[in-house]
Amino acid sequence: MEYRNLGRSGCVVSSFALGTMTFGNETDEAGSHAQLNTFVAAGGTLIDTADVYTRGASESIIGRWLAKQSPALLSDVVIATKGRFAMGDARNDLGLSRRHLRDALDQSLRRLQVDHIDLYQVHSFDPLTPLEETWGFLDDAVRAGKISYVGLSNYTGWQIQKVADLAEHRGLARPVTLQPQYNLLAREIEWEIVPACESTGLGLLPWSPLGGGWLTGKYTKDERPTGDTRLGDDPNRGVEAYDRRSTVQRTWDVIDAVQTIASDRGVSMAQIALAWLTDRPCMTSVILGARTLEQLEDNLGAAGLHLTAEETARLDEASDPAAASYPYGDLGVEQRARRLPGS
Repeated sequence: MEYRNLGRSGCVVSSFALGTMTFGNETDEAGSHAQLNTFVAAGGTLIDTADVYTRGASESIIGRWLAKQSPALLSDVVIATKGRFAMGDARNDLGLSRRHLRDALDQSLRRLQVDHIDLYQVHSFDPLTPLEETWGFLDDAVRAGKISYVGLSNYTGWQIQKVADLAEHRGLARPVTLQPQYNLLAREIEWEIVPACESTGLGLLPWSPLGGGWLTGKYTKDERPTGDTRLGDDPNRGVEAYDRRSTVQRTWDVIDAVQTIASDRGVSMAQIALAWLTDRPCMTSVILGARTLEQLEDNLGAAGLHLTAEETARLDEASDPAAASYPYGDLGVEQRARRLPGS
């Protein structure tokens, strides 16, 4: 396992994080604890959850696991959770208001059985709550010792910049990370969101690094998903999602490229897709979300795996989202990639 700074903070975390959205739903408590044990045994330190994951069950499962661990292990573990979405039916039980975040944070602390959260992330932008209110609360929570660092999740480029500017000019706690969707089949964040992170110093914690299972090779051109797959579990939603992606030739170009490199390397397709993502700009830690222990063990095989320049270029070309129009076409490339003559 390799280790990196959590964004621009001084906190060190593993280059792979354990995502726990399946805990209490697709993965029972025994299976969840087995994943946690395997992850830390492999050198993993960053554990990511959220209050809405299985309506609090994920945090509670992690809390019961934490309660059984030694002080030495706990000193190495970095816990990240999120708040923003509804955990109840009350009118104020939603959003990034001071009132809702106060309750959400206190409940997360209770479920996790800890006295502080290492990384507390706002799960999505809230257009109804002033940024000053949200960041005033988060800064207070940092000063009170309930939160060590603040992160963003699912924010766009302009939202990232507004938060960074507000925090800097008002002397508030500055965000250190962004958690976006990012993988070989979803690279559009490179047009504006990644440059915003580079500009503001945020580290990336990408979710869905395997594209919902597409980059593992489990889906084919000739057969719609069935059975024990993310798309096969829900036939109606699964068929629609499959058709939406399978009709795009780029999908199969990417899968073919990943499959070829994996075969040449003698490793799984998932490990190649994860290795490509690990070395992208601004990358702090790639979030592994597995339903089974076997899936997690395979994913962890990507730790320390790095692609050659030729392999990376092949995947870059196959997965290029091809922004052909203004402002993300040629002008966007010039804005992001201009270099001095001769460099």
